[in-house]
Parts: sequence; C-alpha cells; structure tokens
Amino acid sequence: MMEHPDTLTRTGEETSLDVPWNVVVHDDPVNLIRYVVLIFMKIFGYDVKKATILTLQVHQLGRAILWSGEREKAEFYVQQLQTHQLKSSLEKAA
Repeated sequence: MMEHPDTLTRTGEETSLDVPWNVVVHDDPVNLIRYVVLIFMKIFGYDVKKATILTLQVHQLGRAILWSGEREKAEFYVQQLQTHQLKSSLEKAA
C-alpha cells in the first residue's frame, strides 16, 4: 500500500527545518583571558588572532557564538568547554 503524498512532503519539511545550532560562551569573572584564548585554540583549532577576537567579544559583550553547525557536534563542543570550566550553552541559530 502506498503512503499518502502529504505525509512524505511533511516529513521532508521537518528535515529541512533542522536549523544549525550555536555554541555560545558566556562571560565569567573567574577565567583569565589568556586561558580562554588557549582553550578556544585547543578545542576549535582557531589561530591566536581568531581566538583572541572571540575571547574579547565574550569579555566585552558578555557572550560570543564560537561555532555553528549540526547539533551533535555542537553538544560535543559545549561539553568540552564545560570540561575546561567555561560557562557555555547551546542554542538554535536564528
């Protein structure tokens, strides 16, 4: 028996609505800027310049989006950041 075409279309729409996820780091009064730069380099493979720019954004604006992409990898990055005592979270990309 053949499935109803609307069901197939709806399933395709749900898949296409899976938006990227952002890895967000929040400012905290504990970690030194130099340490945060090193962690961003270690986890994301960023060079010194990019890691420093993101660290200063966290420091000055209270948060920065470090990476966007598939949810599973974003969750892994958040876990790695938290392992290094950095306050981080996951959010759907706008």
